[in-house]
Amino acid sequence: MPDENITDPDQEEAIASEVPKIGITGLPNSGKTQLLLKIIEMLETEGKVVGGMITEVIIFRNRKVGFYVVDWMTKKKRKFAHANIESTVHVEEYGVDMRALDAVGVKAIRNAIKSADVIIIDEVGKMEVESPGFVAAVNEAMDSDKPLIMTLHKKSRNPLLQDIRRRDDLRILEVTPVNRNLLPYKIMGLMRGEVL
Repeated sequence: MPDENITDPDQEEAIASEVPKIGITGLPNSGKTQLLLKIIEMLETEGKVVGGMITEVIIFRNRKVGFYVVDWMTKKKRKFAHANIESTVHVEEYGVDMRALDAVGVKAIRNAIKSADVIIIDEVGKMEVESPGFVAAVNEAMDSDKPLIMTLHKKSRNPLLQDIRRRDDLRILEVTPVNRNLLPYKIMGLMRGEVL
């Protein structure tokens, strides 16, 4: 009698290719994170367990001064980029604390691969790709058998972002002022396997 736990490699590949992998891109301040938060709300309303990381803007005196990295499942957060952080890694005016990104963001992605129904990553951007641990965790999420939604920096030429854009199993959608309100519903349809 054949072992029922052995799966045909072609069947595994076909199943993996049916798992929705979605990238949301757009210009800075186009609403990528807000769009992702709306999708997360819709997924959780449907009873899905969502895990991974998001970035949260730090505002001081009506000015953006940095970013927190937040583990969506545990709500743990740490400042990982800030105008006042002394670091060897700087992106624009922000010093980047890679230890914070690795301790919260990378851990959140890897936990989501194990425990969540849907993995979210916000953002695969210029600051985050400076962490080898983050790059590895994003690749693990991309290769997992779980649905994935991530926001992507639009113009970066970083090798990770270029590799992501070349993948056949990822659908990339751009958020614009025209489609911003309808895109969450389109993405939810894709998550349900609807052909759009």
